[in-house]
Formats: sequence, structure tokens, C-alpha cells
Amino acid sequence: MSSHSYNKVWLHLIWGTHGHRKTIPKSVQPQIAQKLFDIAKEKKFFLHSCHVHSNHVHTLIDLPTNLSIEQLSKFLKGISSRWINSEKLLNQKFRWGKGYGVFSVSESGVDKVVRYIKNQEKHHRRKSFREEVKEFLIAYNIEYSDEWLLD
Repeated sequence: MSSHSYNKVWLHLIWGTHGHRKTIPKSVQPQIAQKLFDIAKEKKFFLHSCHVHSNHVHTLIDLPTNLSIEQLSKFLKGISSRWINSEKLLNQKFRWGKGYGVFSVSESGVDKVVRYIKNQEKHHRRKSFREEVKEFLIAYNIEYSDEWLLD
């Protein structure tokens, strides 16, 4: 990167468990979140906010110039799932579902997204993960198939 290149690209990156099953108990959610922060630090990107729910994860990331969205996703999902299994945090083999959702966030919207991520427990008392993802896809005018939301 040139010393005269500057960037700030905020991403709201969301992904779910395999089949969107509620396989992550509350007792290990903070450990998994901490592991995601550790991965970001190790891979040298800024993970601003993170919430691990029973069947999905929300993160707010500042995309560095040297990594693609795909690489970030692979680091966070791949390293964390291997770690969850090696540490035997769950009573079963764990894996994340296919793919992810990623949505741009303006600098002026960062605080709003951080609040949204922090309020996931309250938010999901009213709305399922699938309903939440559908709302994002509609708000960002992204074409989708309901079948895609099943994995």
C-alpha cells in the first residue's frame, strides 16, 4: 500500500450456524466472541463490534486494504469453527453455514450498527434470524431466493 493511500470501509458481516440451528449455548457465546476478536488481532484487521448469538454472528469490521471480504469471512469462520471443535466447546461437531451477508456501513452509521449488534438478544425476542436477514436483503435491494436462507 502506498503511504498516500487512505481508506475506511466499514462492513456489517453476518453469518449463521449450519442449518441456522441454535447450537451455540449462552455459556460459550462470550468465548467465541473473544476468539473472533483474537483472530482479527492476529490477522491485523479491526473488529469493532461482535455479538455471537445461538445461531448466528454479527460483526462490524473496518476492511483493511490487504484483505478481501472473502478472506475475512474465511478467517473468522474457518479459524473459529476449528477452534470450537478442538476446544470441545459443544457436545457435537460444529460448523458454520455456507456463505455470509455483508453490508456497507457509512461512518455516520457506525454507532447505530454498534447499538444494533449490542442489542441482539432483545432484537431476537421479536424476530428470527431468517426474518432479520430478509430485512437486510430487502433494505439493500439484493435479489435472493428463500431457498438460500435455508442453509
